[in-house]
Amino acid sequence: MAKDGSLKKLAKEWTLVGSLTASGLPAAIYALQNSLLQISYRNLDSLTFSMLNQTKIFFTALFTYFIMRQRQSIQQIGALFLLIMAAVLLSIGEGSSKGSSSADPEQVLFYGIVPVLVASVLSGLASALCPWASQVKKHSSYLMTVEMSIVGSLCLLASTSKSPDGEAIRRHGFFYGWTPLTLIPVVANALGGILVGLVTSLAGGVRKGFVIVSALLVTAMLQFLFEGKPPSVYCLVALPLVISSISIYQKYPYQVKKKEA
Repeated sequence: MAKDGSLKKLAKEWTLVGSLTASGLPAAIYALQNSLLQISYRNLDSLTFSMLNQTKIFFTALFTYFIMRQRQSIQQIGALFLLIMAAVLLSIGEGSSKGSSSADPEQVLFYGIVPVLVASVLSGLASALCPWASQVKKHSSYLMTVEMSIVGSLCLLASTSKSPDGEAIRRHGFFYGWTPLTLIPVVANALGGILVGLVTSLAGGVRKGFVIVSALLVTAMLQFLFEGKPPSVYCLVALPLVISSISIYQKYPYQVKKKEA
């Protein structure tokens, strides 16, 4: 950008209002989404969380249609209905006293299921706003990345001022309670994001779908190996629905019909 002179052009055209509209809003949404996911992590088992988190595909499709007018194929619409069926099944099952292994099913519902579903809605909204800012508002993708990083960091720092985690950080320090094992999810999440981006750009969306399906199966296996907890009946019923939904959605994208001469 410095070599081709576009950096100077961006500096001249940059405005605070434009920056907050294009980058600030999705960055704040993503920050809130991450906070909700952290709450949900603590109250759901890993497989239930992973499957409910896939409902962000539905909300992304919904918001991209309303904001970007991006259509879905008939197969994709059917796949989204399968995903919603799985989410409803998990919400009813895991939030009930029969489906939940927790002593307090209300805690599972209101502090586990509800936060991850709200986070999925926010993820879908932010995912639709980003291409809108890039394609409609013509906002530079490089500049947008920097702006979203800054705004997102400020939002997370501001949230620690009132949260219990922020109080613990101020009292004991940021790395209090960390062990070498703590680095595993941190590094795995970072590498996972990079690898998913590479798979999507180099191998396409279909193979990305197979990666997501494989991740769900691995999650179920690791949950049983490390926690000794087999998936519930509701998870076993919902799992093939989620797998089928992701596979169909990635395999049958919407094709623009060519106008006949």
